[in-house]
Amino acid sequence: MTNQRQQNANGAIYDVDQRPPFWTGLALSFQHLFSMFGATILVPLLVGLNPGVALFSSGVGTLLHMLSTRGKVPAYLGSSFAFIIPMAALLKTSGYPAVGQGVMAVGFVYLVLAAVIHFYGTAWINQVFPPAVVGPIIMVIGLSLAQTAASSATTVHGQYDGKVFAVAAITVLATIVANIYLSGFLGLMPVLLGIIVGYLAALLFGLVDLTPVGQAHWFAWPHFQSIVGGPHQNWTFYPVAMLTMAPLAIVTLSEHLGHLLVLSKITDRDLFANPGLQSTLAGDGLASVAAGLIGGPAVTSYGENVGVLQLSRVYSIWVIGGAACLAMILAFIGKVAALIQSVPGAVTGGVGLVLYGVIAVAGLQVLIDNQVNYSEKRNLMIAAPVLVIGIGNFHWQVSSQLDFSGLALATVLAVVLQLILPAKARSEA
Repeated sequence: MTNQRQQNANGAIYDVDQRPPFWTGLALSFQHLFSMFGATILVPLLVGLNPGVALFSSGVGTLLHMLSTRGKVPAYLGSSFAFIIPMAALLKTSGYPAVGQGVMAVGFVYLVLAAVIHFYGTAWINQVFPPAVVGPIIMVIGLSLAQTAASSATTVHGQYDGKVFAVAAITVLATIVANIYLSGFLGLMPVLLGIIVGYLAALLFGLVDLTPVGQAHWFAWPHFQSIVGGPHQNWTFYPVAMLTMAPLAIVTLSEHLGHLLVLSKITDRDLFANPGLQSTLAGDGLASVAAGLIGGPAVTSYGENVGVLQLSRVYSIWVIGGAACLAMILAFIGKVAALIQSVPGAVTGGVGLVLYGVIAVAGLQVLIDNQVNYSEKRNLMIAAPVLVIGIGNFHWQVSSQLDFSGLALATVLAVVLQLILPAKARSEA
């Protein structure tokens, strides 16, 4: 382990292209699986889709993303929250064929953007995303999720619960202790160990309901759906559904760019240049097209898994691929999926308090490494509104089905200010 750490200049224990031993890699893949599981199945539960299909499509989407990026980007793709409202509305009014076509339309938007960037290049990226912009955006990605983690770690059904707080505190402490004091094999899995300790504490406090685990079948075939509908239904085209969901790709595009910025920072690689933004966008596009074809929700890269990468310093694409394969397998194993689903919000919220903070610190590190000077008014006026808008989730609801999140608005604002503000304020000239 020590020799491998010395070989990796970016501080990785296992770098992007390095393959851990089988059992070590399997445990590390489970760590990523636990991190994304709750959010990935929550989206279909809120919409009315099948959680097993969403789990399967997240695995397929991640593997397609790996294929598109030639195994150079350790990103895990899960169900996107940006499309919950339109998907739920379309499912009630037109059924899954409309939802599926809308999800595919989102994927096609990404594929078109990938083609445009392929032909026109990415020279503009360094101009649009200098360190003074990248740092605050990365910080917003982590801190915008802080309220969700804090709520899960302290409340049940909106009411404060001391037992939930205690379990979350134990989970945070276990994760910190594992990360600081353990080495070797166990030192690679602070998040998984934190979840295990937190889960045991939740059992003692009576916060875990194992009834669904007992009721679940060992084998459960996911309810895959088609954009055509039933076997005897005629093809119906839903242009309104596609026009409703396609514009929301702008929201997930900001998440895509932000997560790619974080991954570039922590892996010490320019992923915008190699494999290129066109490859990562094409990967996301193919993943959503595949999800739409089999009955799943649109997918996007997950901040939770980016946090795991940063905390464990294991960037191996083999580990990400293993998590994708595990997700696909668990889509068919009802009892194991139900057991993972039984992890209470107190535990996932406790882990989130660490993971989301780790992402925010990565943004702070960008500012420190590049010596961004906040005595300069330009830098200050970019960071100040971006941080408050993003962290406070100052969202813009255009309609009942189109709502731009604080993260999306913060990203757009950062880019606009970077392009229009002068290099020096008049008082500094």
